[in-house]
Amino acid sequence: MADHKHGDMDISVQEKTFSGFISMVTKGAIICILVLIFIGLVNG
Repeated sequence: MADHKHGDMDISVQEKTFSGFISMVTKGAIICILVLIFIGLVNG
């Protein structure tokens, strides 16, 4: 096996992808909550 140095890999692309994923999940959850509140108010 080749010599492996822990923490030597460039992970900027993975960090950007993870940040985008977290952002999309957060926005999706907020939209779902707002839709449920709207449905509750309209049906009220």
